[in-house]
Amino acid sequence: MTFRSAVRDGTTLHCRAPAKINLVLRVLDCLPNGYHEIWSLMQAVDVTDEIIVRVDPNGSGISLRCNDPRLPIGAGNLAYRAAHMVIEKADRQVGVQIDVVKRIPIGAGLGGGSSDAATVMMALVNLLELGWSEEMMIREAAGLGSDVPFFVKGPSAVVRGWGQEIHPLTLKNPRWVVLVTPPFSIQTGWAYLQLDRARSAVTPLSPRLTELQSQSEVTWDALRGLMENDFESALWFHYPDLRRIKVALLDEGAEAALLSGSGSTVFGVFTERERAEQAVRALKGRAAHVALARPWIASGLEMRD
Repeated sequence: MTFRSAVRDGTTLHCRAPAKINLVLRVLDCLPNGYHEIWSLMQAVDVTDEIIVRVDPNGSGISLRCNDPRLPIGAGNLAYRAAHMVIEKADRQVGVQIDVVKRIPIGAGLGGGSSDAATVMMALVNLLELGWSEEMMIREAAGLGSDVPFFVKGPSAVVRGWGQEIHPLTLKNPRWVVLVTPPFSIQTGWAYLQLDRARSAVTPLSPRLTELQSQSEVTWDALRGLMENDFESALWFHYPDLRRIKVALLDEGAEAALLSGSGSTVFGVFTERERAEQAVRALKGRAAHVALARPWIASGLEMRD
């Protein structure tokens, strides 16, 4: 149902919400609903936010606390909206307390806000014993944001449409991933605008990517030649540091390096841990956040005492 690691204590769930990277991100035509159609191969990674969700059967309202003062703690927060959606759909009169410890960089193309929202939604479905199916949660998640359904279904998947069409697959022979986040964020809406301005036509999806939609597994070796992100060419001009980070990762021995989402994180994929650790050391002083990660491969809501 999910790939969250969680500990339950009565009316409380302690969860980890993973980040994601886009190993492929194609931005296609604009849809009638205003969203761009996307085609993406997403992979969750083990850089995580910590989420604690508490339900008070005798309380009312939603309260959210976060260790990062930059994030809103009301309806402007996606996790808050996820809690409100579940309570409203379930027609329950309960109090909900959400505590978020942010470790995933904000506005960095790693899906932290979407992952937090999916985690809160699934935690409340569990705590309130609502019995929602995975299909229902994906449908409700799509109403929250385009990346949220992936965090219900992952940890590895081809994502299409505006995020609601998800085809899980297994990535074989996992690699080490180095995440490099510069000291600035990029607003997603602005990035889409720059992309629209920078191109005169949409390049059709390649046959090799289309084939992935029917596969149940793929190797990292096979993916290496397929990795691309349409946002790169549109954003390099505005943020030359992103290109420099990508070149630095390749110089440090990455098999491939790519912008994640609409940025600002650039990641490198490494075969050997030693080379990945060396890249972390080399890039520490050149970015606001550098992390060594592995693909998140667990599935099912893991309950631990």
